[in-house]
Amino acid sequence: MCAMTTAALIPPETPQKRLPGDLAIWFFILAEMLAFAVFFASYAFARARNVEMFNLYQQTLDRNAGALNTFLLITGSWFVVRAVQAAHRNDQKAIPRNILLGFLCGGGFLVVKVFEYAAKFGAGISMSTNTFYMFYISLTFFHFMHVILGMVILTILWVQARKGVYGSHDAHGLESGAAYWHMVDLLWIILFPLVYVMR
Repeated sequence: MCAMTTAALIPPETPQKRLPGDLAIWFFILAEMLAFAVFFASYAFARARNVEMFNLYQQTLDRNAGALNTFLLITGSWFVVRAVQAAHRNDQKAIPRNILLGFLCGGGFLVVKVFEYAAKFGAGISMSTNTFYMFYISLTFFHFMHVILGMVILTILWVQARKGVYGSHDAHGLESGAAYWHMVDLLWIILFPLVYVMR
C-alpha cells in the first residue's frame, strides 16, 4: 500500500527538450547567418548613404517574382517540417514524398531567379553598373548558392529516407538537413523585404 502511494506521488517523467539535429549543423548555421548579417549591414550602410539612388533602382526589380519566391521557400519549409513529423510517427511513405515536394519548391525558386537574372543581364546590367545592383546581384546570388546547397542536402535526405533510415528511432540527420533548409528560408524572408520592398 505504501509503495503504491509513493508511486502515485511521483510525477510522470516529462520528455527532455533538445535541439533538433546535430550540434555541428547549428554552429554551421550560426556562421552562415553571421556572414549574411555582415552582408545585410553593409547593404543598409550603403543605402543610408545614397537613399535616392537605391530607391530609384529598387523599382526596377520584379517584386512579384520576389514574392513568388518567398511563397515557394515558405511552402518548401512546410513540406520539410511535414517530413520530420512523418519520421517521428514512422510514416515511411510520407517522409520521402514531403522531402521531394520541398525539393521541387527549391527548384521553382531557382527557375524564377534565373529568369530574373536573365532579364537584368539581358538589359546590360551587371555588378559594376552601380552600388545598388552590386548588392542586389551579390546578395541574391550568395543566397542562390545556399538554395542549391540546400537542394543537394534534400536530395541526400530523400535517398536516405527511401532506404527507411529515418524514423522515431533516429531522425537526427533529417532534422539537421531541415534546420539548414529553414535557415535558407529565413534568410530570404529577411532579404526580400530589405532589397525588394523597403524604401
